[in-house]
Amino acid sequence: MKDCIACKAIDQNAKGLVELATKIWENPEMGWHEEKAVAWTAQYLKDQGFEVEVGAFGVPTAIRAVWGKGHPVIGFCGEYDCLPGLSQKVVSHQEPVVPGGIGHGCGHNLLGVGCVAACIGLKAELEASGKDGTVVFYGCPAEEQMLGKGYMAKGGAFTECDLTVAWHPGAAAQMTLGSMNGVEGGIFHFKGRTAHAAGNPQDGRSALDAAQLFNLGIEFMREHVTDDVRMHYCFLDGGLAPNIVPDTASVKVFVRALTRDSVLDAFARVLKCAEGAAIMTETSVEVERTGGIYPTLQNKVLAEHFYKVLCELPRPEYTAEELKFADEINRTSPLYKEGVTPPIDSEVKPLVNVNGFASTDYGDVMHICPSVMLSEATSATLSGGHSWKVTACSGSSIGMKGMLHCGKVMAVAAYGLCENPEIVKAAKAEFDEVFKTRKPYECPIIPEVVCPFETK
Repeated sequence: MKDCIACKAIDQNAKGLVELATKIWENPEMGWHEEKAVAWTAQYLKDQGFEVEVGAFGVPTAIRAVWGKGHPVIGFCGEYDCLPGLSQKVVSHQEPVVPGGIGHGCGHNLLGVGCVAACIGLKAELEASGKDGTVVFYGCPAEEQMLGKGYMAKGGAFTECDLTVAWHPGAAAQMTLGSMNGVEGGIFHFKGRTAHAAGNPQDGRSALDAAQLFNLGIEFMREHVTDDVRMHYCFLDGGLAPNIVPDTASVKVFVRALTRDSVLDAFARVLKCAEGAAIMTETSVEVERTGGIYPTLQNKVLAEHFYKVLCELPRPEYTAEELKFADEINRTSPLYKEGVTPPIDSEVKPLVNVNGFASTDYGDVMHICPSVMLSEATSATLSGGHSWKVTACSGSSIGMKGMLHCGKVMAVAAYGLCENPEIVKAAKAEFDEVFKTRKPYECPIIPEVVCPFETK
C-alpha cells in the first residue's frame, strides 16, 4: 500500500508541502487574520491544478479549492490559525521566538497542509484511474474561536459533499467512535453604580458582586447537570480599584455537553443564574452571545474504513536525533517515567467508543453530511494540548512526518471510497438513520452574534 499512487504523489510533493507547513509555522496568525496562510495555501493549490476561491462563503480567510468531476464529492477540512501566548522555538525547553507571542500550539500549520497533501494524493489516484470523483479542499479559519466552520456553513459550505474528512495533530495515532462536546458561549456584562467603597458604600451597587454571585450560581449548578456537561468562565473586567465600588464587570462563559439540546438547556439555566445575580445586587446584566458549535458526530461506517487504512499503512520511522528531541520534551513533564514513557507514541491505538470533552467546530460539518475525523502522532508523547511543547514539535521534522503520513492515510482511504461506492452509500444510510431521531442542523450563529470579521 505504501507504493500506491497517492503515497508516491505525496512523497514527490513532500518538499513543497513541508515548506508550506513551515512557512505557516514561522508566521503564526490568529483566527480571522490568517491572510498569509490563506495566500500561500491558495497559491499552492492553484499550482497543483485546483480551481481556487479565496473569501469563499462570505468569509474573508476561507478557501474553497476544487478539482475533478462527478461523485463522490469528498471534502477535506483544513485549518491554519494559531493560539495566543504559545510562541516557541524548535527546542526541547521552553524558549519563545517572541516572549508572550502567538504560536502553533495546536498544530494547525500541520492540519491544513495535511489536508492539502490528501487532496494531492487523491487527485493523483483519480487522474491515473480515470474514475469519477470531486476533491474539495476547505480552508477553515478561526477554529480556536470555534466559529469558523459555522460561518462557512451559514454561507452554504459543505452541502455539496457526499462526505467530509478531517484530522488533528496529536500525541498518538487513534480514532474513536464517540463524540466530543458541543459548546454555547456568551459574555455577561453586569452594570451597577459606583460609590466610595469606604465613605458611602451604601450608595453603590457592585457589578463585581453580581459577577461573583453569578459564578457561584454556576458552581452550585454543577451538582445538578449530567456528567457530560462542562461549564467554565473567566473574568474580562472586575472593576478599576478596590476603593471604588465597581460599576462594571464582565464574565466570559462556555457551556459544553454531548448533545446540542443539552448544551442549550444548560446555557438557559446559566442565563437564569445571571438574571438572579443581577436581582440580588440591584444591578443589570446584558448578555453578548458569542455563538456555539455542535458536538462531533463520527460516522461509524467511514470511521471503520479509515481506521483500516490507518492500521495498514506502514508507520513513520524516526531518527535517533528525533527520538532524543522528543524524549527531552517528555522529561519536562511530571508524568514522565524513566524507561517507560516512549519518546513518540506512534503505534496505532485500538478503535474505541469513548467520548471526549474538548470541542471542535468540525462538529457543525458532521451534522451536515457524513463525516470522519482521525488523529495522528505529530508530537512527543507527553506534549499535551495547547502547549509550547506542541508548538516546538509542530515546527519540527517529527510534526512534518506525522502530517505527511496522515495525508497519505486520508488520500488512500478516500480513494477506496471512489473504488467502493457501496461504502459511501452505507455511510449516507447511517447518517440518515441518525437524523430520524435528531433535529436537523441549524447553524448556531444566531443573529445576536456579532460578526467577528468585515464583510464586503
